[in-house]
Amino acid sequence: MSDQNDADKNDNGPKDTGVPVTPRRMPKASIEKIGGRKLKPATLMMGHGYDPVLSEGALKPPIFLTSTFAFENAAAGKRHFEGITGKRPGGSEGLVYSRFNGPNQEILEDRLSIWDEAEDALVFSSGMSAITTVLLANVNQGDVVVHSGPLYAATETLINKVLGRFGVTFLDFPAGDSPTQVAALLEKAKVQAAENGGKVAIIYLESPANPTNALVDIEGVADARRQVFGDKAAPPIAIDNTFLGPLWQQPLKHGADIVIYSLTKYVGGHSDLVAGGVLGSKAYMDPIRAIRNTIGTICDPNTSWMLMRSLETLELRMTRAGENAEKVCAFLRDHLKVDGLGYLGFISDASQQDIYDRHCSGAGSTFSLFIKGGEAEAFRFLDSLKIAKLAVSLGGTETLASLPAAMTHLSVPEERRAALGITDNLVRISIGVEDPDDLIADFEQALEAV
Repeated sequence: MSDQNDADKNDNGPKDTGVPVTPRRMPKASIEKIGGRKLKPATLMMGHGYDPVLSEGALKPPIFLTSTFAFENAAAGKRHFEGITGKRPGGSEGLVYSRFNGPNQEILEDRLSIWDEAEDALVFSSGMSAITTVLLANVNQGDVVVHSGPLYAATETLINKVLGRFGVTFLDFPAGDSPTQVAALLEKAKVQAAENGGKVAIIYLESPANPTNALVDIEGVADARRQVFGDKAAPPIAIDNTFLGPLWQQPLKHGADIVIYSLTKYVGGHSDLVAGGVLGSKAYMDPIRAIRNTIGTICDPNTSWMLMRSLETLELRMTRAGENAEKVCAFLRDHLKVDGLGYLGFISDASQQDIYDRHCSGAGSTFSLFIKGGEAEAFRFLDSLKIAKLAVSLGGTETLASLPAAMTHLSVPEERRAALGITDNLVRISIGVEDPDDLIADFEQALEAV
């Protein structure tokens, strides 16, 4: 403070040049390369997009608990709102109101973009608010949504029932379908859309599928889209990458246009927050941002701050969980009371292995465990666990187990669950970062109770 006081006394402070100066909007450029070498995401998570000088030297970004932001002048306010309302392309160019943007959200979005090498990213109040906003930004009355199956049950409900109330229809294909089969369905979707006075609005994928771990051939779907639509007026390909991303699968590199995350899961990673993320080029993000601005599905500052904390250990946590899952599944694979495993490290189908080899860099830590018997046997197994927690969700530091047919996918009609392979003996396991031998001991004693 003494330096500033001296400057004031000597009248040697900054001169008024007539040019608005907004230090908070001109941070020091982030260091992304050293000696021509591009820094890795794990390094960039420690400070990318944030300059401590702008926040009193605070090493970590403060939580900006404000509903609104003061403009430099009236002209700046007008300029920002031109961007917010879409009258001028390029976004607000500044902070406006916390339903639109904020420092915590913008820093988080910058860091999220790094993992998938995306041009732009947006954060949301939950995974489902992210999915809903993406769909609302792309569909109109009479349109058709083409999606893979199975999907997370709430996503299926949104597409099949909620959007259906507004004249949107859908067609779906099994996750393992070939490009030829997907192309045939897209042709059918074009006819259906024409009959309804709409278009094929979006191709929505989930890979690996929840809860079966079935993989979708992203490149194959992109090839099928090109075959049916060419390069013009083609519907975007969006994919829920929650099970493997961002560490073990990066769909933008394989033909997807929009990547969606439940940040609640691996990115948050501590089972203490709910959030969602969407990544892609600005051309796809701008319409989604406009809908987010209107309906207010943005992530709050506190949750954004917590996600920035979690990103610092993302690679460590996911790597440890993946290593644990490999050891646990090696034990479960040949157990007499196990009827099968939906684990990407032990794929038996050649076409699924081909997709895995092309798209994935790791098998993940969430898998399906098929208990010999039915619901009663699965319940006995779940009720006997001592370390693993009986809870829905996945990707946390702790191991979780649930029965999708009786819990997360209970709302899916029984006949559809059967067609999708979501059986009464399918237990979904998400392995955490505990000691792997302790986890094996827990699963062993629980299986003895079956």
